[in-house]
Amino acid sequence: MYQKSVLAIDIGGGTQDILLYDPNKNIENCPKLVLPSPTMLLKGSIEKATKNEKDIFLTGPIMGGGPSVRGIRNHLSAGLKVFATASAAKTIFDDLRRVQDMGVIITDRQPANTQIIKTGDLDLPKLKQVLELYQLPFPQEIAVCVQDHGEAVGVSNRQVRSNAWESFILAGGNPLSLIYRRVPSHLTRMLAVKEAYPPAVLMDTGPAAIIGALSDSHVASYERKGLTVVNVGNMHTLAFLIKDNKIWGMFEHHTSMLNPTKLAALVQKLQQGNILQQDIYDDGGHGGTIHPDSLPSAFDFIAVTGPNRSMAATLNPYYPAPYGDMMLTGCFGLIKALASLDRE
Repeated sequence: MYQKSVLAIDIGGGTQDILLYDPNKNIENCPKLVLPSPTMLLKGSIEKATKNEKDIFLTGPIMGGGPSVRGIRNHLSAGLKVFATASAAKTIFDDLRRVQDMGVIITDRQPANTQIIKTGDLDLPKLKQVLELYQLPFPQEIAVCVQDHGEAVGVSNRQVRSNAWESFILAGGNPLSLIYRRVPSHLTRMLAVKEAYPPAVLMDTGPAAIIGALSDSHVASYERKGLTVVNVGNMHTLAFLIKDNKIWGMFEHHTSMLNPTKLAALVQKLQQGNILQQDIYDDGGHGGTIHPDSLPSAFDFIAVTGPNRSMAATLNPYYPAPYGDMMLTGCFGLIKALASLDRE
């Protein structure tokens, strides 16, 4: 699949899934880890400080929010103070005025009697320690996928992300084109990972999951006919219409706002070309888009991946397990996309 060793890291809202890919081994024998995500670890650190009634100082780069932001809100609700550098505060909102309106105090210096809590999606020193403990060599490449809404000031980050998907689909929609050695300037979360380790290659979790699912041979056999790929993650659910390496339509919603009936109805609307961005946005999700050309197939075959894939059981889907491991789907997608990037 790829001729260099790679540390592939898929950073989600609940877990970070890690594959140490070695081209000289069967991929089934490559070391794997499924660990709590960085935002869950940050939430745990904040909750501990809340329990100990300690004011906190967040310092470090922008990273994934969700659970950690809930921890920050709970800390403030307990009557405790939250200080943060500007870069760490952007984990909450890109618009720092909104962060300050929450009660977070922006400062470059650690105030007295506060506990330092570091932000960041990539803790490479810790991962190096793990590799060393198990006598594993450091890889030639590092590839990381995170969900990056894109910088949003004065506008909803859900809207920014939906607009980006729409532009991408209109421009051709090949998911393999969404892996970057040079990260676009508006993808600030990816840029923060790049700054932590400049040689890293970055990708969004959505296309990584698509490409990884297509690494399952049964799923791949439907790509020329057209298929629907659904990734039911811990925080976000994305569904895509795929044919001939092209995305013809998609939607993205928050998993916590879905149930089996609602998800099935949305997938059916997507397959019929009737998904409306505003409807999903108004429902609290991100949105959806369909290519303006007539859909080239029925996209009847449905492949469902992700840790909450059981929510889609009423769709009677196929559950891909590329190389025997569903949880590493995003990592396999990273490796395949990286191989494609190097062929350019």
